[in-house]
Amino acid sequence: MIIMDIDLILKYFPGLSDRQVEQLRVMCALYPEWNARINVISRKDIDNLVPAHILHSLAIAAFLGPLEAGTTVMDLGTGGGFPGIPLAVMYPDCKFHLVDRIAKKLRVAADVAEKAGLGNVTFQHGDAGECHEKFDYVVSRAVMPLDGLVKIAARNIARDKRPANRYANGLICLKGGDIEQESASVRYPVMEYMVNEFFSEPCFDTKKLIYVPICLK
Repeated sequence: MIIMDIDLILKYFPGLSDRQVEQLRVMCALYPEWNARINVISRKDIDNLVPAHILHSLAIAAFLGPLEAGTTVMDLGTGGGFPGIPLAVMYPDCKFHLVDRIAKKLRVAADVAEKAGLGNVTFQHGDAGECHEKFDYVVSRAVMPLDGLVKIAARNIARDKRPANRYANGLICLKGGDIEQESASVRYPVMEYMVNEFFSEPCFDTKKLIYVPICLK
């Protein structure tokens, strides 16, 4: 049985608007439909769509807190739209640019965004190196080892922090396991948080959020 009850999300984000709640419900309906045709989420994991994918993505929102209107975010290797689509729901006044090499997965993300009424999301098919825009944050979810991810993300980070944002511009990614070896050659500070600092569900006990501030102004 697919877990589509968004009460788990509301447990941690009780202040969501009716529109945001409806957008989450649209996501919960569309991803299983798409996954039956295109494997954007592991077939064994689609039953846990809300905790394992939507709420997991929102660990970034729990970490960042409120963002200044106009903040820009690039989702590197978004696949079917994680973490970018859930974050776009959470931050309707911010702009999200989702990049991936696999066109069919981007089609899923674009369809979900359109049907959920997300006007703050754009898409790019290709490599991150083909994107020459600058963003306040680059986010990613288990795309590649951290050292390589930092090198790619650093090219797309804007230099100056927006005054109202809590954290300096940089990379925020969701990973599992030991990152000591991956981070050894990273020339920026690497800050590591357990996702269960934000969410108490046992499925997050081994999940990590990594923050790498790249522009400290």
